[in-house]
Amino acid sequence: MATIIRIILGAGFRLNSLLKRAETAALLLFLQLLLVAPASLAQLDSGLHWVTTWSASPSSLPAGMLAESERVDAFKEQTLRLIAHSSIGGDVVRIRVSNTHGNKRLDLGAATIALQENGSRVQASTLTALTFGGEESITIARGASVLSDPVAFTLPPLSNVSVSLYLPSPSGTVTTHLAAAQTNYVTARGDFTDAVRLEGEQEISVWNYLTAIEVGRTDDITAIVTLGDSITDGVGSTQDTNNRWPNYFARNLLSDPNLPDFAVVNAGISGNRVLQENSPRFGENLQVRFDRDVLALSGVSHIVLLEGINDIGMAMMFAGEDVTPDEIIAGYRQIITRAHARGIKIIGATLTPFEGAAYYTAEGEVKRQAVNAWIRGSNEFDGVIDFEIPVRDPEHPTRLLPSYTSDNLHPNDEGYKAMAEAIDVSLFR
Repeated sequence: MATIIRIILGAGFRLNSLLKRAETAALLLFLQLLLVAPASLAQLDSGLHWVTTWSASPSSLPAGMLAESERVDAFKEQTLRLIAHSSIGGDVVRIRVSNTHGNKRLDLGAATIALQENGSRVQASTLTALTFGGEESITIARGASVLSDPVAFTLPPLSNVSVSLYLPSPSGTVTTHLAAAQTNYVTARGDFTDAVRLEGEQEISVWNYLTAIEVGRTDDITAIVTLGDSITDGVGSTQDTNNRWPNYFARNLLSDPNLPDFAVVNAGISGNRVLQENSPRFGENLQVRFDRDVLALSGVSHIVLLEGINDIGMAMMFAGEDVTPDEIIAGYRQIITRAHARGIKIIGATLTPFEGAAYYTAEGEVKRQAVNAWIRGSNEFDGVIDFEIPVRDPEHPTRLLPSYTSDNLHPNDEGYKAMAEAIDVSLFR
């Protein structure tokens, strides 16, 4: 009962802003239902359509694939404050917390959500407690994920939101996304989930445990999942600016009234491959992680797949891991089939140039061209985005335009912007 009262009171503080929104009537009805029949938190999301507005795919590996020396407790009696950037907004939210790669059960002692003000400071008026099955704490089974209860919380589109997680017990191995391009925070000791600003915090550039934020909608808006490797993950973009190509794409869609609205969520992992894995930094291969990182997200209608350059390039780095274009294509076909089985459209994106990158070879370039020819000409995807063209050097087309890169593999902010602007939005109508 106390939890339900907190939800109702939290909603009351935001009533004025809710009255300005088209879906207010439905949301007020849900709150009225709670007043007269507060038996179930599920009533808050009755009739809502859940859509993922932000996601981060685990780039860690299962504990069984780690050396014994790496199976350690990552946290104990510490608070994580993690900053995410929404695509679409909403007035009811929930989060997904994952112990996907933990080697034991994970105790989550408390959790809050708030809009970020700056750094580790949040906007005090927005600080809202999260619950799990009506309780402030929950224990997450090894390998499992949990969703928080729906809570009234006004999340604007394209805004930074802070999620704080208190881990009271030795956590075991961490489920993490390493290449966040975002400054996050961890405290030395104590539960600071309800603090407006953390004291004595340490900056970290990873997302731990938080794998999705969802909003409840009363319309039919859906999510586009951008699925790939470091180029989708945003490696090479400026820290804390949200200038990955999926961010530019989201801004383009939401800022133009003539374009359809979609959530745009990122399922990129730096170093990821379609077929193989061997590093605790680069995540499980695409075939393994597809269900968890894409199909398990809420409200997905479209996928953009840009992955395969690491399968080609890393072949020269690891003995016995060479792949052919046909093997990469076979991997694509499996992902296409599994997407279509869920009624999801999947758009193929051409692999961008990589001459001059650390793992470039002439043989690898031949493979890249073969894969791109299949993407463009097979008609097996539901559409094609030709990312190669807007970022290549017209005078040296096997290289990225020099002004778009610092390492000949990853675009910079301007390169990612050019990629987003090259997308034909009619593919998603």
